[in-house]
Amino acid sequence: MKTLILFSTRDGQTREIAAYLASQLSELGVSTDVLNLNRVGAIDWSAYERVIIGASIRYGHFNPALDSFVKQYQKNLNALPSAFFSVNLVARKPEKRTPQTNNYTRKFLLRSPWRPDECVVFAGALRYPRYRWFDRLMIRLIMKMTGGETDTSKEVVYTDWQQVTEFARKIAQLNSKTPV
Repeated sequence: MKTLILFSTRDGQTREIAAYLASQLSELGVSTDVLNLNRVGAIDWSAYERVIIGASIRYGHFNPALDSFVKQYQKNLNALPSAFFSVNLVARKPEKRTPQTNNYTRKFLLRSPWRPDECVVFAGALRYPRYRWFDRLMIRLIMKMTGGETDTSKEVVYTDWQQVTEFARKIAQLNSKTPV
């Protein structure tokens, strides 16, 4: 049996984290499938012993595909051991890296019908040169207001890879849920 890792990304950092998570799980003897949440087709849920979903924030919102997916598959998600990871630039500040202190993640979990067994918040990456003009302008303004990097020639990865490794260890320990 495998672990299903689904991700929703805007600029690629969540995909990178999902791939790194898969490699860390592989080292722990856990086989994975990594799929883009926005392109996933039918899922054979019986092929998986656990599921992980990762999603990024842009302008204060997750991609609407996350909510749609969770609503459509809430029974499957709640039946398996599961985990959620959120990726955002607010989490570049260590005090904003928990589900309780990260507003976006907290709000998602409060309104979601899915109840993941594990949840974590990872800092994302700031990739000014890759952004379209408008996004570069808006993100720079947000970063200026929040005391972040404003040099638009820079790319800064804030992700704490050790935190991702620790999350992989927790995921590898998630066991089957007992039927209620």
